[in-house]
Amino acid sequence: MRMGEFSRRTGVSQRLLRYYEEQGLLRPRRRPSGYREYEEADLATVRGIRVLLAAGLTTATIAELLPCMVDDGDALAPACSGMLTDLNRERGRIDDAISDLLAARDRLDAIIAAGPVAAGAPAGPEVCYATEAAAR
Repeated sequence: MRMGEFSRRTGVSQRLLRYYEEQGLLRPRRRPSGYREYEEADLATVRGIRVLLAAGLTTATIAELLPCMVDDGDALAPACSGMLTDLNRERGRIDDAISDLLAARDRLDAIIAAGPVAAGAPAGPEVCYATEAAAR
């Protein structure tokens, strides 16, 4: 099937399909005219890409792991136990990112809780230079 139909069937934009191809995640055949030709099996490949992206994996990691995944139509699963090390490494990376985001939120909460610094400072935004600059 050609790219337009494939995009419609997968719900993925043509631009993203080209990006997946650039990243080595998707390899459609090329017609003599240069048009991409997708197979039914490519539908499962795109579904796997989308699942792994939603799980927080990078396209580089997906390129390594996707060929070793099994898609039974309902779920994506590792084809062998050797992949669990890589998947657990990615989970650890995501856990670290979550910890960093939680720490950033805590710092922001502390700034918000501190309120205005000067006692008796006017509360209106008209006296705040940062607010004035943002309004321009």
